[in-house]
Amino acid sequence: MKTEPGNTSHADQRRELVESLLKQEGIGISERIPRNIRQGDAPLSLAQERIWFLEHLDPGTSAYSMVIVLRLFGWLDVPALEGALGSIVARHESLRATFHAAHGKPVQVIGDDCPLLIEFEDLREPGHSDAEAKLQRLVSSDVRRPFDLERGPLMRVKLFRLAEEEHVLLLTMHHIAGDAWSMGVLVREMAQLYGAFHSDDIAPLPELPIQYADYAQWQREWLEGPRLQGEVAYWTKQLGGELPILELPADRPRPATQTFNGAHLQVSLPKHLLDGLKEFSKRERVTLFMTLLAAFQTLLMRYTDQEDVIVGTPVAGRNRLETETLIGLFINTLVMRTDLSGNPTFRDLLSRVRNVVLTAFEHQNLPFGKLVAELQPERDLSHPPVFQVMFVLQNAPTLAVCLPGLVLAPVNFDNGVSKLDLTLESMETDDGLTCCFEYNTDLFEFATIERMAIGFRAILEGLLENPERRIWGFSLLGPAECRTLTHNWNETRAEYPDVPVYRLIEERAMQVPDQVALVFEGQQLTYAELNRSANQLAHYLRGRGVQPGSLVGICVERSLEMVIGLLGIMKAGAAYAPFDPGFPQERLAFMIEDSQVPLVLTQEHLARVLQESATQVVCLDRDWKEIAGCAGENSTEGATLEDLAYVIYTSGSTGKPKGVQISHRAVVNFLTSMRRDPGMVQEDVLVAVTTLSFDIAGLELYLPLMVGARIVIASRETTLDATKLGHLLLSCGATVMQATPAMWRMLIEAGWEGIPHLKILCGGEALTRDLADQLLPRSASLWNMYGPTETTIWSAVRKITSEKGPVVIGRPIANTQMYVLDRYLNLVPIGVPGELHIGGVGLARGYWNRPQLTAEKFIADPFRPAPSAQLYKTGDLVRHLPDGTLEFLGRIDHQVKIRGFRIELGEIEAVLSTHPAVRECAVVAREDNPGNIQLVAYLRKRLPDYMAPAAIVRLQTIPRTANGKLDRRALPVPDFGGHSVNNSAAPRTPTEDVISAIWMDLLKIKQIGIHDNFFELGGHSLLAMQITSRIAQTFKVAVSVRSIFDSP
Repeated sequence: MKTEPGNTSHADQRRELVESLLKQEGIGISERIPRNIRQGDAPLSLAQERIWFLEHLDPGTSAYSMVIVLRLFGWLDVPALEGALGSIVARHESLRATFHAAHGKPVQVIGDDCPLLIEFEDLREPGHSDAEAKLQRLVSSDVRRPFDLERGPLMRVKLFRLAEEEHVLLLTMHHIAGDAWSMGVLVREMAQLYGAFHSDDIAPLPELPIQYADYAQWQREWLEGPRLQGEVAYWTKQLGGELPILELPADRPRPATQTFNGAHLQVSLPKHLLDGLKEFSKRERVTLFMTLLAAFQTLLMRYTDQEDVIVGTPVAGRNRLETETLIGLFINTLVMRTDLSGNPTFRDLLSRVRNVVLTAFEHQNLPFGKLVAELQPERDLSHPPVFQVMFVLQNAPTLAVCLPGLVLAPVNFDNGVSKLDLTLESMETDDGLTCCFEYNTDLFEFATIERMAIGFRAILEGLLENPERRIWGFSLLGPAECRTLTHNWNETRAEYPDVPVYRLIEERAMQVPDQVALVFEGQQLTYAELNRSANQLAHYLRGRGVQPGSLVGICVERSLEMVIGLLGIMKAGAAYAPFDPGFPQERLAFMIEDSQVPLVLTQEHLARVLQESATQVVCLDRDWKEIAGCAGENSTEGATLEDLAYVIYTSGSTGKPKGVQISHRAVVNFLTSMRRDPGMVQEDVLVAVTTLSFDIAGLELYLPLMVGARIVIASRETTLDATKLGHLLLSCGATVMQATPAMWRMLIEAGWEGIPHLKILCGGEALTRDLADQLLPRSASLWNMYGPTETTIWSAVRKITSEKGPVVIGRPIANTQMYVLDRYLNLVPIGVPGELHIGGVGLARGYWNRPQLTAEKFIADPFRPAPSAQLYKTGDLVRHLPDGTLEFLGRIDHQVKIRGFRIELGEIEAVLSTHPAVRECAVVAREDNPGNIQLVAYLRKRLPDYMAPAAIVRLQTIPRTANGKLDRRALPVPDFGGHSVNNSAAPRTPTEDVISAIWMDLLKIKQIGIHDNFFELGGHSLLAMQITSRIAQTFKVAVSVRSIFDSP
């Protein structure tokens, strides 16, 4: 049997140590509570007031039902049991109370004595072997049955008979009438009174010194004036500033309104570990509670990457002698806010936690509901206010009770409720430390909580091993999970050819010389013609001084010459640097100067733009006669796998592009992997649409040539016209096309109906579920492609199905490793977000002439034995799903914090894109406030309030970079002349006049606008109840308190 969770700091085992520590801090014990003579209604305690409000916020909930299930073996005297429980109801006024609203304010009415009736159900059914299963169903059903606070009773007793001498007793009490300590009082008194009724003895219980209503009255009088001000002053300082929302990584999207569906995971830690923790705590002059809390907050920090961690913890609230035998709601919740910044040692963190705990207990008399009203935190129905996680330590012994002639066995029963996202309740036992994780099943899977439990144990074992270890240094992984992340999911070894890609194309040209390799607007080249032309160019370039190790620029329009130029450069042993002719001249000049290319291949109409920047310019059209005079045979000389294949420029955070160096080995490994998945064969026809300056063009130009397939090159004009592109796909018999999400969306918006045999490759930006669902019925297959330029085009691929849920980026391709790491390069558990780090054969050699940036982004690989092994820090936020696939969550630098909530802007974009009036969208964080009320309202139905944009700007098109990616920097600043959701506006109708008057009266303000926020004006939960009551009285309509929270 459980006792009060909040008994943590008053349990006998720790009372002496805690009291001595408290005395050092000047914390004393208070005076006794007087007994009152009451007439009429009684006030609620502040804790009851909060429960009463929560019941009205979510009517019909069973979240506040407390349950004890006892199995009774032996002959049961049912009348004695009924008499004992009836006497308890008569003895404790709190069990006879009902709760009513008077002008929106709650009062409790103490009812007269009335006999308690036990509901009885006989489950003795001959021939039925499922009595236990039926019992579980009946108990679950009864526990979920809501209480009626206005009618009562607030305690139900049900007795199930399983056999002549076997019963199950179910005791259910509403939290407003008592707390977990009260349940212990109830069972203890039931045992004593049962014995008396069974033997016709006099009831052995002394008269209660006070009733709970006496305490409620005393509390309201005691907690006022300077005493209240002192408590409030401490807590408003301790919880000042922006309160962080603890964003534990969930397995499912958080519902817009908090749910209470829950389950439990119980794990047992061995006695030697508990003994070690107690001895350690004693040496450090802290309590076991403090040590466990510090470890738990470390776990939470590591799971959330948040260093300002708030955890709730219950206290019994019974530090006065006369309250110890009462059934009533005394429990309070304290807020433990700990600063974990600076990566302290565990010993240093423990010192911080000790101070937090001691000062919190010194100010434990301010009820949590009162604290919330004073703090006025941002209201959001998706999260509980102030904290979302609770920690409880119970080290009181299991309550042992005895009924004459009966053997009692407590039944562990999961009531399917979780009041918070997560609660860790620990309890000392004879065998060690039992840890029960209560979690919200609408957020978390069982396996996720199992991993958290493993991480908690690992921290406990680690702190005993070395308390001077820094808190980011503790491992959170068990051996099996560590092996899975480092080896099982990264075992990608595969063979690939040991020659550069142009050698593979040469082999294909020998095998299928007359097969068409390239098509461009009525022109075509066979494999033999393409290979011969590229060879001629290679020999020509060598004659111009190009040699292995050289870097040659190429700036040409989309054409057959483009592919000839690329192959010719590589056959000459050089690497190429592509320059998009559509780039601004200033950007082209920078890249040519930065790359220091001695020669640029171009076309005559582009030569003038380049001549000022390059020392040599070769025009593939103008100079082709001279080039064609060179030898057309394959050269025996050329590049090796270790030589560079290309240097491609990508945008840099400073605004200046940076060159990424990719080797032939990386390219060949990539192409070999792509040949398997997504796959390509000789019969395929690929339509190439990507600009050469975007590295993904490498797949479109080399993979088909490597397998003997055909490339149809789309002109620049065609790639910008969805109708033309759709016609090209159909007319050329396309079987494969790769493009960015923006281009696929452009096709769909133009009415493209798809091609049944088309394989779609989508990459360059996140593929949304909305777009995937539109592409799937338009194609034979859909592949999501992911990879930074620095790891050679694509590093992970995934075939997408119609299954609901996020579109994942899959697993690493051949000879590629992917690790999800935290800021200190620790592996994070499965399901926990972290930065993606990529290693393997595809890794770039670094940035061209940027040694410092290379050192920052390419780091030593701690998981591979090779001294030269490196990892690339992608800056992408991802997490591993349980099946080993990776889910892309966004860019780390695209995360923002609003009102304490950490937000990934992509999640808002995904929801906005589902609105029928939105073709495409982008979300940015700016300090402005114009807004489109209708779209904001739409979002508020789908997302928590804090994720609803304050401003919505209509655009004809979303700005794009040259590579087709969203250009966030080019998004316009909102027009502040537009309508503001937050601007005050006078009431417009008589009804609004009356409602405004009610608001002003209760909020004690003189002016109000129809768009003003109730809570920002000082409103709180009790005032919200009073507003709904006044509106109901005035307009004769029922208004729920939830409506004020939904639309404050």
